[in-house]
Amino acid sequence: MSKNIFFTTEGPYLLDELFEHIKINNKTKIFDIKSLNSASDKHLSFYDSIIYKDFAIKTRALACITTEKLKKDLPNNCIPIIVKNVLYELCKVTKKFYPTADVDTLDKLVSFPDKSKYPSIIFGNNVLIGNNCQIGEHSVVGSNTIIESNVSIGRYCTIGANITIKNSLIGDNVVIQDGCKIGLKGFGFIPAKNKNLKFPHIGQVHIHKNVEIASNCTIDRGSIDDTIIGENTYLDNQVHVAHNVKIGKNCMIAGQVGFGGSSVIGDNVSIGGQAGISGHLKIGNNVKIGGGSGVVKDVPDNCVIMGYPAVSLKNFIKNSKK
Repeated sequence: MSKNIFFTTEGPYLLDELFEHIKINNKTKIFDIKSLNSASDKHLSFYDSIIYKDFAIKTRALACITTEKLKKDLPNNCIPIIVKNVLYELCKVTKKFYPTADVDTLDKLVSFPDKSKYPSIIFGNNVLIGNNCQIGEHSVVGSNTIIESNVSIGRYCTIGANITIKNSLIGDNVVIQDGCKIGLKGFGFIPAKNKNLKFPHIGQVHIHKNVEIASNCTIDRGSIDDTIIGENTYLDNQVHVAHNVKIGKNCMIAGQVGFGGSSVIGDNVSIGGQAGISGHLKIGNNVKIGGGSGVVKDVPDNCVIMGYPAVSLKNFIKNSKK
């Protein structure tokens, strides 16, 4: 995960300040919250599922929120913070570091673009640009589009009309068609009886070069990690990419496909229209998923699957004849 240029942290905090109710007798300073694979010895991380064991074993985090059952997977130099509900405790700590990241608010620094600052850019009517934005040469920005502070857009990009982009880094030759919402907060909260606890989303969206995103797609920023769209991947209309999803290179995603949070999609993957990919899954390289399928478990490389729950195409055809 790259340096966070979109949110300002309130830290550092002492470790025992963050977990006063657990009574940890440790006054080491914690500077930020990171995922297991991006944390350093100044960071707090979290480990809530065995599917992330490989990252837990190798983490460099100073401390990690986890459970009694999972703590054995952490390195000896990582301080385990034992809790009953990892995501609940993570949410509370993240709110301390980033108290304003649980709701998207108005960027008060947006204004009409200074044409002298962007001499080769073509702007439509009523475009608003935030502070410290970068837009590469020979790009086009359509009418009524809002590009919020610190967003970076590469060269030769086509950004359509009625688009909102925030918390995002976009490469060269990217096409984003009308009506897309990029980098907004994802669907994240801790259910409670009287009032749900909103989870701050402090990640970014990275869209690599030569990507095309068709009309009315929604790409949420990451929660702790980043959301990534790989080079030369094409998204059809009305695709939803949830927080922390990582889509590889040269993928083709048809209309109305939905990706659950934190799923990882390999390279050269094709997905038919209205398919759904559940959260926290790994879809291998060169996979083909039929339209309308529901994918609820990991898929190895080079598979062709279809149906709900999705199975191999051979089994799908066999079962459909019964």
